[in-house]
Amino acid sequence: MEKEKTEEQNINIAEDSSNKDGDIQETLNKEQEDVVDKSPEEKILELEEKIVRQYAEMENQRRRYEKEKDDAFEYGGFSFAKETLNLIDNLDRSKKTLENDESIKNTEALKKINNHLDIIYNDMISILKKNNIHQIESIGKKLDPNLHQAMMEIEDNTKESGIILNEIQKGFMMKDRLLRPSLVGVSKKIEKKDQNPSENKEKKSG
Repeated sequence: MEKEKTEEQNINIAEDSSNKDGDIQETLNKEQEDVVDKSPEEKILELEEKIVRQYAEMENQRRRYEKEKDDAFEYGGFSFAKETLNLIDNLDRSKKTLENDESIKNTEALKKINNHLDIIYNDMISILKKNNIHQIESIGKKLDPNLHQAMMEIEDNTKESGIILNEIQKGFMMKDRLLRPSLVGVSKKIEKKDQNPSENKEKKSG
């Protein structure tokens, strides 16, 4: 009984195999017929189209490679530059903390420390500039969402709304790319409150 099943399975496998071979052969025959049916001009046009497509793909790959190479060269230090800004922030914070310390306020020691911190700060800014990293101008400028991030509103009727009055954290650009936005406080017009209804009545009766 098992022998009969095995023979039957072998027959089915052989039939499947022959069917697949037949399908493959049929496909090849059709492709050959298509080739034979085409004129020399059609064949040339088909080849030209293939060459144009391949050339376009190669050109796109070349452009992608060039762009990646240029970006790596131009902005390779982007992450490092961004981390470096933390040092500048820490210098700023240290200076403000010392200036607000009542025990050393207005002392010669504080002046000397501040002078040293300023030298370090200016040296760091100079190094950043040499590497095409510069501070974003903020104070007195109109808020630009691409460069500034508003953190607070300051009521001020002497300025139009949206003018930067305060800089909480300096922003920086690396060439034409934003390293980080400036965190700022912007002006806001003081809203005129309606007069008290009782005051209006008194004015009308008067």
